[in-house]
Amino acid sequence: MIGFSCYLSEPADEQQTAYLKQMQQAGFTGVFTSLQLPEDDPKTLHQRLNHLITSCHQLGLAVVADISQACLTRLGIAADDCRGIEALQLDGVRIDDGIAMTTVASLSHTMAVALNASTLSAKTVDQLANAKANLRNIEAWHNFYPRPETGLDPCWFQEKNHWLHTLGFKTMAFIPGDAQQRGPLFAGLPTLEPHRGLLPIAAYLDLRRLATDHVFVGDPQLSPRSIAAFQAYTSDGVLLIQAEAADDRLYHLTWHNRPDVAQQVVRLAEARLEHVFTAPKPQNTVDRVRGSITLDNTDYGRYAGELQITRCDLPADPKVNVIGRIVPAALSLLDHIGPNQAIRFKK
Repeated sequence: MIGFSCYLSEPADEQQTAYLKQMQQAGFTGVFTSLQLPEDDPKTLHQRLNHLITSCHQLGLAVVADISQACLTRLGIAADDCRGIEALQLDGVRIDDGIAMTTVASLSHTMAVALNASTLSAKTVDQLANAKANLRNIEAWHNFYPRPETGLDPCWFQEKNHWLHTLGFKTMAFIPGDAQQRGPLFAGLPTLEPHRGLLPIAAYLDLRRLATDHVFVGDPQLSPRSIAAFQAYTSDGVLLIQAEAADDRLYHLTWHNRPDVAQQVVRLAEARLEHVFTAPKPQNTVDRVRGSITLDNTDYGRYAGELQITRCDLPADPKVNVIGRIVPAALSLLDHIGPNQAIRFKK
């Protein structure tokens, strides 16, 4: 599942409905929200939740909400009242403080239940088994970390995911948004600290590489650029990469990395196979910094006309022209261009 967040602190209006539809069309399938908003009137919270669930279900989007004993009490629901929780019509709940494993076990027979991945232990698993929980409906979800410098370490995260998978749990983690960010710090809501400020699609691909089953955007909104990037990737498997180059032919084609992946460059197969470019004369044969778009000139013999993107800094080569560059914000995508990966350059 790939999901996004929609918080109940925002009113249910046409703008919210339009965003839900836009994200659903971009390939997103789930919505995360939270009932832990102590500053909101419980009646307003109920109304906004009902509207969100109705809107999401009309679009085929599953809704998972963060719940705790305190927020359930404010809504007039006891922490062990499974029927009261089920009456909220959520597709799943993410369990926070104050809810017993016996309640979790009961809920697991009627809906998806997510436990805190960071604190889930073998003892907790034994408690769930003894309470006859439906373990197939229980997953392990990591937190997001609003405060800079407190996000998780990727190595620890990968080891934790591996352990959780050996127990049969699917995992979830958050990536930051790049449009509206959630207060009070407005510093992004990633699970992993290196993802803070990273392009959302790059953070998503990174989490998938770290064996994360589900990925949700933690912040309230993605930019149109990022929504387009997710749509291209989920529907066609294409990476959209922002670039600056004078030759418009770069932007009009879908390119593919060769199946034999080079370490230092991305070799775009179509350039030589389909003779897209006439081999140019030597020009702008400057240092090839990471993200340079290059075209081999007439001095390179049978390689003339080859198009590449540099994965690392390389020295100038009189046989290689630099014809453009990947914009700095998109450089992280270079690490995700594997064998046969399709890419499209965007201005």
